Amino acid sequence: MWATVAKHLLKAKVLSCAAHTSPKVQRNKLARSGALLHFTRWQHRARVILDDQTLHGGTMIRNVEPLHADRFVCVHWMDGGHSVYPYVWLRDNCQCPECFLNSAKARKLPIENLDVNTGVKDVTLMDDKKICVTWPDEHQSEFDAQWLKERCFSEQSREEMQEELFAQEHHHWGCDLQIPTMSYEDVLRSDQSAYEWLCALRKVGIVLLEGAPVKQGELVTLGKRIGYMRLTFYGYTWQVQDKIDANNVAYTSRKLSLHTDYPALQYPPGVQFLHCLKQAESGGESEMVDGFHVCHQLREQNPEAFNILTSTQVDFTDTGVDYCDFALQSKQQIIELDHNGGLLRINFNNATRDSVFNIPAKKVQPFYSSLKEFVNLLNRPENTFSFKMKPGQVVTFDNWRILHGRKSYESGVEVSRHLEGSYLDWDVVMSRMRSLKRKLQNQNGFPPVL
Repeated sequence: MWATVAKHLLKAKVLSCAAHTSPKVQRNKLARSGALLHFTRWQHRARVILDDQTLHGGTMIRNVEPLHADRFVCVHWMDGGHSVYPYVWLRDNCQCPECFLNSAKARKLPIENLDVNTGVKDVTLMDDKKICVTWPDEHQSEFDAQWLKERCFSEQSREEMQEELFAQEHHHWGCDLQIPTMSYEDVLRSDQSAYEWLCALRKVGIVLLEGAPVKQGELVTLGKRIGYMRLTFYGYTWQVQDKIDANNVAYTSRKLSLHTDYPALQYPPGVQFLHCLKQAESGGESEMVDGFHVCHQLREQNPEAFNILTSTQVDFTDTGVDYCDFALQSKQQIIELDHNGGLLRINFNNATRDSVFNIPAKKVQPFYSSLKEFVNLLNRPENTFSFKMKPGQVVTFDNWRILHGRKSYESGVEVSRHLEGSYLDWDVVMSRMRSLKRKLQNQNGFPPVL
C-alpha cells in the first residue's frame, strides 16, 4: 500500500517542482538541475515519512520463533513477510550495556568471548515491536523491530541498506549536462542546502556553487563546512596559474587533457574543489566528462579493451618540491572495479603516467590500443561538457569519477587566469552527508534512518 502512496506522492511532487522552478534557474537553462535538487529533497523527506509510517505497520512483529536446525531466529512481520537472523549474528550484536557502548555506537563484546556455535535457550515476543533472546548462559538480548527490519538479510533489504549508507546511485550524463547550481552562501548557512549539495555531488558527480567571495583562502571555509581538507604535497590548497619553472603541467597556460588528479598517490583524493579567482579573457574553458558513463560505453563496445584497462597495473610518478619535496610512485588500474565488479574509480593522468611499465613486452601494444580507445571515447563531443568559470564560482566534483581538463589560454606578464584548488576524501564528505541527514531528520521529529 505504502509503495503505491509513495509513487503517487512522488509523481505529484516532481510535477509540482517542475512547475515552480525558480526564474533564475530557468534563465540559466538549469531547470533540470533545479528539478534534480528539488527531487533530492523530496526523496529524502518521502523516505523519512514512509519509514515513520512503516514503523506503525510493516515493522510490527506478529510472532517470532527459533529455527534450531538452521540456527536462525525467524521474525514474522504483521505485513505477512518474514526475516531470518543467524544466532551468532544476534549474539555478536547484542545491544545491552555490557555488550555495546551506546554513546559511541561501538561493540564492547570481544570476538574472543563470542561463541560462534551458540544456540538459544528461548526467544520471546515482548510486544509487537521488540523481541528478547535468552542465551544458554542466561544472558539476554533485546532487539527492536525497526532495528531488525533495517538489517534484514534478504537481498532487497541489503541492497537498500547499502544505498542508504553509501549513496551508490549515479546519474550519468554527456554534453547535455544541466549542471546543478547552488548558492555558496546557502551551502554555508543552511544544513538543508548543504545536504542537497552533497547528495547532488554524489549522484551527478559535479555541482557548481555561485557567489563565493573572490579571495584566496575561501576554500578553507568551504572545507570546514564538511570537516577537514586533504593535505597533499601541494598543500591544503594550491594555486592553478601560469608559473615560471612550473612543477605541474596544470601551472602553465597550455591545454590540459582530460584526467583525474593524483593517481600517483595510492589513495587519490575523492573530491576536488576549484574556485575561480580570475579568468582569462581568451580561452581557459573547463572541460568535464562523466568517466563512469564512458566506461559503460567502452565495456559495451569493446569488452576486451575494458578488461585490459581494469586488469593492468599502470605505474604513475610525481616528483618535485612544493609543500615539501616529494617522490611519489604508485600502481593503479586505469579503470578500478570494486569486489562486485562495479565501477569504483578512474585513475588516469597522462602527464604523470610513468615510463616504467611493469608488464611483459607482448602486452604493451594491446594496452596502448585499449587506452587510446578509452581516451577517444572521453573526447567525443557528445561526452564532453564545456563551460567557462567566472570569478566567484566554485566547481565541486567527484575526482574518482569525473575527468576534467582545460583549453589553453593566453598568458601575459600579469597572471591572466587564477583558480585555487583543494581536495577532500570521500570518507569525510560521506560522513558529513550522513550527519546532516540525521540532524535534519531529528529536527523534523523523525527517527534517523541510518
